[in-house]
Amino acid sequence: MEEKYLTPEEKKYMLAAFRKLLVHTHDVTEHGDIAKVRHIINEGIHQNHYRRDRYGINPTVHNLSTALALCEMISPDRNMIIAILLFNLCKTEFIPEEELVKEWGDDIAKLIRGLLKVSTLYSRQAAVESDNFRKLLLTFADDIRVIIIMIIDRLVLMRAINHHPNEKMVHDVAYEANYLYAPLAHRLGLYAIKSELEDMSLKYTNRDTYTEIARKLNETKTSRDAYIAEFIRPIKEKLGMTNLKYEVKGRTKSIYSIWNKLRKQKNDIEHIYDLFAIRIIIDSEPTNEKSDCWLAYSIITDLYRPNPSRLKDWLSIPKSNGYESLHITVYGPDQRWVEVQIRTKRMDLIAEKGLAAHWRYKGIKSEGNLDVWMNNVRDILETAETGPMELMKNMKMDIYDKEVFVFTPKGDLYKLPYGASVLDFAFNIHSNLGIKCTGAKVNEKNERLNYKLKSGDTVEILTSSTQVPKLDWLNFVVTSKARNKIRQTVHEMNNRSATLGKELVERRFKNRKIELQEPTIMKVIKKMGYKTVTDFYYAVGDERLDINDIIAEYEAVERKAAESAEIRSAEEFQLVKEEDDNTDDVLVIGDNIKGINYRLAKCCNPIFGDDVFGFISAEGVIKVHRSDCPNAANIKEKYPYRVITTRWSGKLGQQFGATLRIIGHDDIGIVTNITSIINKEKDVTLRSISINSDDNIFQGFLIVGVNDTTTLNNLIKKLKTVKGVKDVQRSK
Repeated sequence: MEEKYLTPEEKKYMLAAFRKLLVHTHDVTEHGDIAKVRHIINEGIHQNHYRRDRYGINPTVHNLSTALALCEMISPDRNMIIAILLFNLCKTEFIPEEELVKEWGDDIAKLIRGLLKVSTLYSRQAAVESDNFRKLLLTFADDIRVIIIMIIDRLVLMRAINHHPNEKMVHDVAYEANYLYAPLAHRLGLYAIKSELEDMSLKYTNRDTYTEIARKLNETKTSRDAYIAEFIRPIKEKLGMTNLKYEVKGRTKSIYSIWNKLRKQKNDIEHIYDLFAIRIIIDSEPTNEKSDCWLAYSIITDLYRPNPSRLKDWLSIPKSNGYESLHITVYGPDQRWVEVQIRTKRMDLIAEKGLAAHWRYKGIKSEGNLDVWMNNVRDILETAETGPMELMKNMKMDIYDKEVFVFTPKGDLYKLPYGASVLDFAFNIHSNLGIKCTGAKVNEKNERLNYKLKSGDTVEILTSSTQVPKLDWLNFVVTSKARNKIRQTVHEMNNRSATLGKELVERRFKNRKIELQEPTIMKVIKKMGYKTVTDFYYAVGDERLDINDIIAEYEAVERKAAESAEIRSAEEFQLVKEEDDNTDDVLVIGDNIKGINYRLAKCCNPIFGDDVFGFISAEGVIKVHRSDCPNAANIKEKYPYRVITTRWSGKLGQQFGATLRIIGHDDIGIVTNITSIINKEKDVTLRSISINSDDNIFQGFLIVGVNDTTTLNNLIKKLKTVKGVKDVQRSK
C-alpha cells in the first residue's frame, strides 16, 4: 500500500523530513514520541486512511511539512507537532477519541478537536462571504495554538500550489491567505510568515506584476548592494569604537510591500528609494537593551541627518503584538532617505518569529497583550451584527492602523487605532461603559464623545445612567468592537420599543372599546407615512407618535369606509345566478366587507382576484376559501350542501395579507435588496420577514400586504430578478 500511495520522490522526502524532525524536536519531545507517531502513520497508510485530497495533495507529506515549518519558522512544540501529525487519522476515526486521550493526553486531544472543528467548517465552504467564516474565526479564538497551526498549514499549502493546474483553487487559496491568514500572522508578530504569504498571494493572483517587480529588483541588485555597503561602512567604523557586539544587515523589502507602495504613490520602481532597510542587531544583556539601542541611534544620527517626523519608538512602548524596535529614517549618500531599524537579538527573534517563539503552550495563559487581543477578537465576533466581509474589514483595520497610546487616571496604558475617539476608548475598557458614556475628562478638560485621542492623553470616562446609544455614534468610532456593540444595542432597543408601542396601542384601543382590525390599522400605518409595522410601533414606543392621533386617524378611516359602503346584513347578500350554472347561487363579495357576516379563511388567506368559494360554518358565518386551498377537497366532499359559489365584485379598498416563500443563495446584501424592492412598490407593505440560512442557502417567508393578485404576481416577478434569488412562490 505504501509503495502505491507514496511516489518515490514523496517517500524520499518523508525519510529526510522525519530525520529533520527528530533533530528539531530532540529537546521538547519525550523519548520515542516521533518513532511512535511514524509507526501510527505507516499503519494508517497501510489501512487506506490517508487519501490525497481532490486537488491531488498528499496529506502525510503536507502534515509533515507543516510540523517542520512550525519548528523552523516559530519554535518546536511537542503537543502541536503531534496534533498536526495525528490530525488526519483522528479525522478518519482511525484513532478513536478515547484512545487519543489515553495515549497522548487531554491537551493534544483538545488541539485536535479544535483542528477538526476548523476542518468541518472548511468542508462546508467557510469562505469569507459566508456565516461559517465567523464561526471559523470563533474557533480560532478558542485556542491561540489553533491559529498558529492554521497559519503554518496555509503557508505550507501556498508553497505547494505554485503552478498547480487548478487555477481557481490556487486563486481562492491565495485570496484567503492574503485576506485572513496574513493579517492574523501580522497580529501575532509573525512578520516573516506574513511577508511570505503576501508575496505568494500576489504571485498567484497577479503573476505578471510579481514577475516584473522581481525582475527589476534583480536588475538593480548590484547597485543596491553597493549603496548599502557604502552606507553602512562609516556606521561599522563608529560602532567598532564602542563595546557593542552587533551585526549589520541590509534587507530588501518584500515584493508585496513594494507593489503596495507603487500603487499608493502611483510611481514606477526606479523612483521609489526606500526599497530596502538597514537593520542593526545588537547582542545585549537584558538590562542594557534600551541604552545600547539608543547609543547606536546616537552614533547613526551623528553620521546621517534624521527625519524626526519618521522616528518610530517601539522600545519605550512595544506594539500590542510584542514587536520592539527603534525605526529611524536618515538622509544618506546621493540624497536618498534610508530606513534604519535598531534592535537587540532578542527583539529580532520576536520580530521574525513572533511572541509565539517564547510562549509556553501547555495550558496557555500567555502574555497580557495576547490575552487582551484574543478577548477583543471574541467580543468583536460575538457582538457582530454586520456581515462577515464588514467584520473582516473592521478587524483588518484594527490590525494595520497606526496606534495611539492613552492612559487612565490610575496610569494604566491602553493602545487604540489611530483616529480613535473617547467613545472607542470607553467601549475598549468595557461595553457597558461605552453604552453609558456621555463624554470624558481628557487631561483634566471636559471633551465630547467624538474627541479624537492623541498619544499621551489621560482619559477619565464620564457616564450617565440615562444615556442610550445612538446610530449617529457610528460616524465617529473606528474600532470594530465599538461599531458592532452600538449596532447591536440600538437594534435591541428598537425591538423593545416597538413591542412596547404595540402593547400601548392595543391597551388604549381596548380602553376606548374600539376593536383593532388589522386591515384598518394597516391603512392607518401607510397613511401616516410608515413603511413597516415595526417602524410605526417603534415611533409609538419612542413617544414620537401620539396614540390619540392614531385613534383619530383610525376612526376617520372607518367612517370613510362606512359612508362609501352599502350597509348590508348577512340576510341581504346579493345572490346571483351564474350563466354557466343554473343550479347554484353565487355569493358576490361587494365593495365593502364591514358588517357582512363572512370572513376570509386563515388557512389559505385569499386575496382579491383569487378563484374562491364560500363555506357556511356551524356558527352561520360564511368563510371564504381559495379554490386551491389545502382544505378545499375535504370540505367539498364532506359538506357539499354548505358550499356557496363565490366571486369578487369591484375593489375592496383594503390590503390582504399574502405569504411568500423565498429561496436563494446566502449572498451579502440579498435581504436588503429584497426589502428595497418591496418598499418601492406603491401598493405593497412589508408586514414581517423571517430568514433562515443553512450551508450558504437561505429560505424564508415574507408576509406582504397587497390589494389584489395582479399586484402580488408583479411583485413575485420582480423578486425573482434579484441576484441570488432562486425561487419565489406564494405559500398556502
